[in-house]
This record gives sequence, structure tokens and C-alpha cells, in this order.
Amino acid sequence: MDEMIFPKSLKKGDQIAIISPAGAVEEKQLQKGLEIIRQKGFEPVLGKHLYTEFSNGYSYAGTEKERISDLNWAFNNDGISAVWASRGGYGCQHLLGHLQLSKLKKNPKWYIGYSDNTVIQSFLLKNNFVSIHGQTIKTSNFGVSDESYDLIFDILKGEKPDYKVESNPLNKKGTAEGQLIGGNLALIYALLGTPYSFNFKDKILFIEDIGENYYALDRMMISLELAGVFRKIKGLIIGGMTYMGDEKDNKNYAESFDGFAYQLISDRLKKYGFPTLFGFPNGHIFDNKPLIIGADIKMQIEDQVKVQFK
Repeated sequence: MDEMIFPKSLKKGDQIAIISPAGAVEEKQLQKGLEIIRQKGFEPVLGKHLYTEFSNGYSYAGTEKERISDLNWAFNNDGISAVWASRGGYGCQHLLGHLQLSKLKKNPKWYIGYSDNTVIQSFLLKNNFVSIHGQTIKTSNFGVSDESYDLIFDILKGEKPDYKVESNPLNKKGTAEGQLIGGNLALIYALLGTPYSFNFKDKILFIEDIGENYYALDRMMISLELAGVFRKIKGLIIGGMTYMGDEKDNKNYAESFDGFAYQLISDRLKKYGFPTLFGFPNGHIFDNKPLIIGADIKMQIEDQVKVQFK
């Protein structure tokens, strides 16, 4: 495995580009998140098409050309120290064949986001760049935990997370070390068989999702199995599974870690022996603690559960 590229630590006054690579976003939805960045001592710089709206079967934050333009500007502008996605939604896959990273290699910078941003993070990983799987700017508008943002700024300043996680009865005990990959399950599934798919061999895979019917969750798990993913990975971390199934029938619909979704996943993994951690606090949930995609981790699953970044 090639050595991963970690950006240099940010210092007060550094500029953070705010871009919308997927769904449209309103200015009022970002006000709180932008203020958090300012309060931490950094300067948010808004992409030209941050608030653009283009309707084409979905409300995108601009045409593909406009969104690509903003992302390439952010990646290749020497004055920018980090790039933070305003939101996810749908549309990041449109950009994959058009991303330009030539200047990024000379001036690496953090990319921050989750959900649909998983595909951009997979692209970055293939080019040996780490990224932060954590809150977008818009999610601050939902009243999420302050710590989920504080921990992102800790990473930007050069710290690496060290998490203790509540034990779950579905866990498979053991210890695994390796590179962390993954993100949103629907996007991991969507990339299978493409040049942009994650390389799963000897990796520790993280998955999370939101708003999926149970049969769709099962289909994605089976697809990963048929693709040989579970024969390749060294460990699995399952994060948030929320708003799953039918709201009328699911009394746990709004819970962060849907019990039936977890049982479906556990059932699909019965024949595999790798360490498996359920209930990691990352995903479309209130307490979304950031992960560094592409970093090496050690996961220890015993009566006490730890995830340590190296």
C-alpha cells in the first residue's frame, strides 16, 4: 500500500472552502455551521455556486459543470487549507471523472463530509489522500452534538481520534488493525464494479446508512457478499442506521442504531469470523463522531470496545 498523504495542520486564520458538490442548499441552512468555523478562528470561503440551484429530476447545487468547477477550484487553490461540503444528497458521482488533483498533491488539504460525499472520499483514497468522514455544514442546522464538530477541528489541528465505544450484544469480539475505508453503504454499493470502488483487501470497512427499506439494506449486504467484500476485509464497523423501513411499522424509526437493521446485517455476517463492531457513533445521527478515511486504525472488541487511530 502506498503511503497515505496527510494534510498539514491548520492554524488560526486559515481559509476553509465551502462547496456544494451534490444537493442544493439554502443560505439560512448554513449560517450556524459557518459561524462555528469563524468561532474556531478560521475563515470560510464560499464557492461560487454554493447556493446555486439546478432542477433536473433532483434539486442539484448547480449543473455538473458548475459543481465540478467549484470542487476543482477548492482542491487546487493554494490559499485554501481545507474543503468542507455543505451537504450530501445526490450528485457527487457526476464529478468523479472530472476531478483535478495536480495541485492538491503539492498542497494537500482535508476534505470533510459524509453521505453522498463517500464517492469523493473513495476517489481521494485511490489517490492516497485521507479525508474526514464527519458532519457537513448543513447538519449544524439540525441541532447535532457540539462534540461532533469540535472533534473535526481537533483533526484539522493535527490530533487523531481515540474512541471508546459502548458494547453491543451483536459484536464479534477480536482485534484488527488496518486501513479504514468506507462510508455510506448505499454509495459503497453504487461504486462496486467501477474504477472508483474501494479496494477492500485487508482493510477495515465502515458502513452507515439512512432511509433505506429493509429489503434494500439486505440487497446491498448481499451485493457486497457476492462481490467478495466480506472475504477480503479484516474487520467491520457499523455506524448509524436510522429512518429505516416504514415509519408506520417501525417504532424505532428515529433511533440512531435501528435494531432490526442491525439484526439483518448480523445475520448476513454469521459465516464470517472477522471482528465486527456495531453501534459506532458516526453517520446520519445526532452524535456523529468523525472518522479519518484512509488512516490506519486498531479496533479492539472485548468487554470494552476501542477504536484508535495511529
